[in-house]
Amino acid sequence: MPDESARWAIIVHGGAHEVPAEKASASRAGCLAALNAGRRVLEAGGTAVEAVESAIRVLEDDPTFNAGFGSALTSEGRVEMDAAIMDGATLDVGAVAGLTSARNPVSVAKQVLRERAILLIARGADAFARERGVELTDPVDLITSTQREAVEDHDTVGCVALDLHGHVAAGTSTGGLTGQRPGRVGDSPLPGCGFYADDTVGGVALTGEGESIARMMTAARIVHDMKERGPNAAVRGALEEMTRRVGGDGGGVALDKDGRVGWWHNSPHMPVAYQTSDTPEPRTFLTKEQEAEAHPLD
Repeated sequence: MPDESARWAIIVHGGAHEVPAEKASASRAGCLAALNAGRRVLEAGGTAVEAVESAIRVLEDDPTFNAGFGSALTSEGRVEMDAAIMDGATLDVGAVAGLTSARNPVSVAKQVLRERAILLIARGADAFARERGVELTDPVDLITSTQREAVEDHDTVGCVALDLHGHVAAGTSTGGLTGQRPGRVGDSPLPGCGFYADDTVGGVALTGEGESIARMMTAARIVHDMKERGPNAAVRGALEEMTRRVGGDGGGVALDKDGRVGWWHNSPHMPVAYQTSDTPEPRTFLTKEQEAEAHPLD
C-alpha cells in the first residue's frame, strides 16, 4: 500500500505540430480526456503502466490525433502504426511497429512489455496481437475521411505517469508521417529515442521528426540530464541541441521521480494536459507560451 505522503502525477501530449484553429478545442479536449482516464487509474491506486495505457488509448480512439483510429497513411494509402510503453520499475520495454489492424496499438505494446523480445514489427506484431486477443479491426476502418485527405506530420501522442507506489512509466503511439515509405519506423517505438522511464530518475515521451530524435537518442539525453537540471530544462536543452546539430522540430513531456512536470516544444504548437495530486485542477495548453502567461511564477 502507498504511504500517506505518496503523490501521483501525469502528463499527456497530442503531438508537436501546427494545430489549425478549427482543431484547437478538439486537441485540448482530447488531451484532457486522456489525462482524466489516466488520473482515475492513479487515484484508485493503479500502476503508472496502467495509467499510461489508459490515457493513450483515449488518444488513439480520438481521430483528432494521428494514432490508432485516424492514423496517417503511407505512400501506398495504408495504415502502419507504432507504439511503445516502458515500466520504470523494472526497465521492461514493450514496443511494436508497422501494426495494421489493432484498434489500440499501445495495448499491443503493453502485452509485449513482459516478453523477452522488446520490439515486434509488421506481420510479427500483427500476429502477436491476434495471439493475445487484442481488439482488432479492418485496417480500412482505421481510416477516416480526414485522413484520406491529409494528416499533420509529427502527430505522435504520448504520456508519462508517476503512481502512488513511486513507479514511473512512459508511452507513445503514432501513425507515422503522411506519405511515408512503407516499413518506415521512426523514434516512437525505440527506447532511449522516443521514450524512456526509470524510477530512479523519471520518464519522458517525445514527438516530432523521428529521424532527428533517433539520431540524437533524445529521450536518453533528457533522462540523463533530469537529475541535475530538472524536467523542464532537460527537455528544452535536449531538443535545442537536437535542432542545432541535426535539425528537426519536436517536443516532449517529462516527469521526474518526485512528480515534477516538464515540457517543451520548438514546433508551433503541442497540445498538453497535466495534473498532479498537489494541483486541484488539470492544466491544458496548446503552447509553452500559454503556460507561462497563465502561471508566470511556476
